[in-house]
Amino acid sequence: MEKELNQDNKENKEEVNKTLKESELNTENNKDDVQELEPEEKIKELEDKITRTLAEMENQRRRYEKEKEDAFEYGGFSFAREALNLIDNLDRAKQSLENDETLKNSEALKKTLEHLEILNKDLISIFSKNNIKPIESINKKLDPNLHQAMMEIEDDKKEPGTIMQEIQKGFTIKDRLLRPALVGVSKKSNNKDKKSEQNEEKPKDK
Repeated sequence: MEKELNQDNKENKEEVNKTLKESELNTENNKDDVQELEPEEKIKELEDKITRTLAEMENQRRRYEKEKEDAFEYGGFSFAREALNLIDNLDRAKQSLENDETLKNSEALKKTLEHLEILNKDLISIFSKNNIKPIESINKKLDPNLHQAMMEIEDDKKEPGTIMQEIQKGFTIKDRLLRPALVGVSKKSNNKDKKSEQNEEKPKDK
């Protein structure tokens, strides 16, 4: 029995020694592989890493500068758009007073409208100082980048697409659109189109 145990222990020791030798050989081979990268390849690898890192840092710097510039130039964009409601409310109040039959041609109406006009000019002046400017619309050609057509108005004297009415004033802030102008644009009248069709048909009948 003892002989068998001794034999088993001997075999186990041999197996362990064999495993240790194989492990040492693998470690030496790995060292050789690492040594193969040095020195030229190792230097190239480090240069590539440094180049990529520098490029990433430069991109981050540019993004930061752009974000900082936008924050400075357009940081009040949302506030400015909300503030336009003041001008809208003044315009509505003015129209409401002008349409009030009981106030028409009265001195009170005249003075009130004058005060509203002064307030409106003051607001526009404050906005202009902060690079918020109204969009020119009346008699201008419709520009989809600045105007939004809400209705069509028949007018044969104007070129189709000419702005005839300004429903709501639009504004820009620096080189960006803050709010498009809501407008009514001209179109040819249906009567003129029918006459043109009739004139085209007459020669065919002859």
